[in-house]
Parts: sequence; C-alpha cells; structure tokens
Amino acid sequence: MNWERLISKKRFDAQTKEHATDESVRGEFQRDYDRLVFSTPFRRLQNKTQVMPMPESDFVHNRLTHSLETSCVGRSLGRMVGKVLLERHPAILQTYPGMLESDFGDMVAAACLTHDIGNPPFGHSGEDAISSFFRSPEAAVFLQNLTPAQVSDLQNFEGNAAGFRIITHTHPGQSTGTCGMRLTYSTLATFTKYPRPSDAVVKGTKKASEKKYGFFQAEQAHFRKIAEELGLLPAGEHAFHRHPMAFLVEAADDICYRIIDFEDGCRLGLIPFEQARELLYPLLNERPGKVHSTTFHDWREQLGLWRAVIINNLIYECAGIFLNHEEEILNGTFDQSLINLVQQKAALDDIKKISIDQIYRHRPVLEIEAAGFEVLGGLLEAFLKAVFDPSAGRHRKYLDLVPDQFLGPQRQLSEDAYEKILNITDFISGLTDSSAISLFRKIKGIELPRMY
Repeated sequence: MNWERLISKKRFDAQTKEHATDESVRGEFQRDYDRLVFSTPFRRLQNKTQVMPMPESDFVHNRLTHSLETSCVGRSLGRMVGKVLLERHPAILQTYPGMLESDFGDMVAAACLTHDIGNPPFGHSGEDAISSFFRSPEAAVFLQNLTPAQVSDLQNFEGNAAGFRIITHTHPGQSTGTCGMRLTYSTLATFTKYPRPSDAVVKGTKKASEKKYGFFQAEQAHFRKIAEELGLLPAGEHAFHRHPMAFLVEAADDICYRIIDFEDGCRLGLIPFEQARELLYPLLNERPGKVHSTTFHDWREQLGLWRAVIINNLIYECAGIFLNHEEEILNGTFDQSLINLVQQKAALDDIKKISIDQIYRHRPVLEIEAAGFEVLGGLLEAFLKAVFDPSAGRHRKYLDLVPDQFLGPQRQLSEDAYEKILNITDFISGLTDSSAISLFRKIKGIELPRMY
C-alpha cells in the first residue's frame, strides 16, 4: 500500500463536488468529525453502557464520553505519526499540497469518534443478546430463506459492522440517498478495524484484524469500493488488510478503556485505591528527574494525575511502535494490536484482569446485562413478527411503533427477508439502554405510557 492512495479526501459515493473547501479553515477530515458529532446515532451514545449500565454517578463514563476521550487520544496519535510520515514520504505533499500533520490527527480522531457508534444497548452483552436471539428456535422461522453468510451476520452480531452500516447506509424510508453520512474514503477505512465479512472471521487467530468482522453482507460492496479506491491489500476472497491508520484507532480505544474504565472502577469503590496504586505505578515510567508521585490530599485527584501521565506515556510509545513497523504495516505483514508491544504490557494485562474480575463482573452489572438478554430478545421477536406477519391485529400495533426510516417509503415493507431483519435489528440495536427497557415494558404491559 502507499500513502498517496491511502490518503483520500474524496467522499464516499459522491457524484459531484458538493462545494469548494477552504483548507485553511476546515479540512475534509475535520468535516467528517463535525458530521459525526452532530449526528443522531452519536448523540444516542450518551445513554449507552460503557462500564456500568445506567450509572447513577455523573462521573462514570458512557459510550459518548468514552468516544470523545478516545478521539482526543486518536488525534494525538495521528498527529505524531503524521508529522513523521510527511518527512518520510515527500510524495504525500506532491499529491496533497498543504497537507499537515493535523490532517492525519483529524482523520484518526473522526474514526475514533465513531468507533462505538454501532454498539447496541447494554454494551458488549447487547451484542451477545442479539446473537443469542438469532440462534434461538424462536428466530428460525425468520432465517429460513437467508443465505448462510446472511445468517452468520445475525447469529454473530457485531457492533463494528452495525457502525459501518450506520455511516455508509441510508434507509429508503429516509431519502433517495445511498451512502449514509458521506464521509471521506480514508475516514471510513480508518474506522474499519476488521475489514472482512462475518463468514471470513478466523477462530482462534492471533491476527488483530481477523478476530471479528467489520461489515454485513448488505454493505460488502460498499467496503470493496472503499478498498479499491484506497488500494487496500486483499487478505482473502472478500477480506482486506487494514488501512494503516486503523491501528491507531485500535490503540486509542485500548488505551482509554484499559486506563479510564479502571479509574471508574476505583471511583465507584470497586477497586481499593491501594490496589490501584500498585497496579498503576509501573506505567508511570518514573525515573530521576521525572517523578509523578506528588501526594494529593484527595486520592481522586491523585488518580486523575496518574491517568493523564499514563495515557501520555502510552500515546508516545504506541506512535513509536507504529512508525517502527510502518513498512510491515504497508506490506500487510504486520497484524497485531500496538498495545501488545508496549514495554509495560504485563502491567496493562494485570489491570485488564482486575477490571474484568472486579468491575465488569460486578453483580449489579451482570444482573442488568442478564436482563438485557430478555429485553433485546423480546423486542426483536415482537417486531420481527410484526414485519413478517403485519396482517395480525396485534402485530399491526407493533408495526405502528416502528419509526418511518426502518420501513420503506410510505411505510411499505421490503420483500427481501434479510433486509427486513436488518432494518428491525437497526431499530432495536440503535435504542439507548433506557429506551430499550422502556419500550419493552410498554409492549409487555408492565408499564403504561403517561398520557398527560
């Protein structure tokens, strides 16, 4: 792969240039960032689980605050790497005169901002809940006319693929458009950490890009078009090697969720401060002349300082690892997470293990996640019955609750079973945690809406 093709300011599926761009004011990748910030799916992340489902504490992160923080880390990574790439590859400036390191930062920041945009309610357990429903006997009747690859999409539901669908797909009920948010090709590829379909996932693989999938069968042609535009290397019949900047998106996410989720656990009282101090200290990289052990009277402030220092250290280290392996990345021979190559990987692994044991498996978290299986499964079953058998009186009421965009123009239903299922899955997975619970309680008669 080469940077002259990998960097593209062209917008996905654009037929004409919409308007002139003053690069000195706002570049194309910053436009991507701004479009995402103002989008409805991004706004919904404020009520989707990151660490604790429906937290009572205002400090604890949700998906929106996590995405914003990840984009800040990604911007720094992109700028550090971009500065060196512009020095190493003069051809970039020949292709894009005036290209700045900040453009690389904006590209990575935009992709980071949207990296969780397809996550369903209740975090990763929501993905498991949707997958579990489509593997259940209740779902068999809906899947009988689908191809094996389409069934694989649903029975192994993936938030990354749902995110790619959100940013590249326009529902017929919305408009006559076909390309979603019309982001740049480079931002779309940078977003896609797993550039392969569900039937090309490699079980037990050690390669970072093979363990999940990044697009549904419905969007497979979209990604192929992106890959061909940017010159991504093939990695199989329908799979490709990552856009190099996707490694930085993954690193930004890894840095944030490992350190900041851990900090949330401490502030919630799930991890004693003394234990946190022992786990975090190796990551401070203290040495003579560079000491961060100033004692605060408030341990929360102490924790905040350490978090900032550690994230800064990891940003510099991950950027260096990327640049050291640039040639292998471009050749498609490097395929592992940058975070796994940092000097203090053992300390990060300890933090991850403690987070799993003491935060993610905290009893209230497990109870809400278990309830999520009932909520998402119940909603999918009810609304799929409505679109597959709309003539039944009860089903007509459910169908009336489906927003216009998830049906066709004039609320006509698609004849294609796979499209029907995907549209309803888009509707349910797009709900926030609280709206999913509220809708489930209402259609089950557990709670009636307030009329006044």
